[in-house]
Amino acid sequence: MLEELHAWLLDTQRTVATGSGTGKAIDHALKRWPALRRYAESGDLPIDNNPVENAIRPIAIGKKNWLFAGSERAGRRAAAIQTLIATTKLNVNGLDPAVWLARTLERLPTCLNSDIDSLPFPDSTQP
Repeated sequence: MLEELHAWLLDTQRTVATGSGTGKAIDHALKRWPALRRYAESGDLPIDNNPVENAIRPIAIGKKNWLFAGSERAGRRAAAIQTLIATTKLNVNGLDPAVWLARTLERLPTCLNSDIDSLPFPDSTQP
């Protein structure tokens, strides 16, 4: 069916005006044909990137507010924290974002700056 659709798109592309709505839609489909084929043949790939867009939406909405973070350095810190929290929300490592953040903030005051990168991820099952 994919091969038939591809052939139809190529044939129809030659018969429609390039700038028309149909022409643009066909061009769009043909430009993304390898990705569509991978999706259809794999069965494991998501059809869209909605989970990623939903994860970054709060950051996109709040970016005007973060213009007033106080300084560029403070803005970089805020971006790093937002990135870490968004990553835990993906639940790739089975972490509870609230538990991880609370335990990390508990450890930060006694952690040397040179050791921050070595802070372990806490076990999300422990309070």
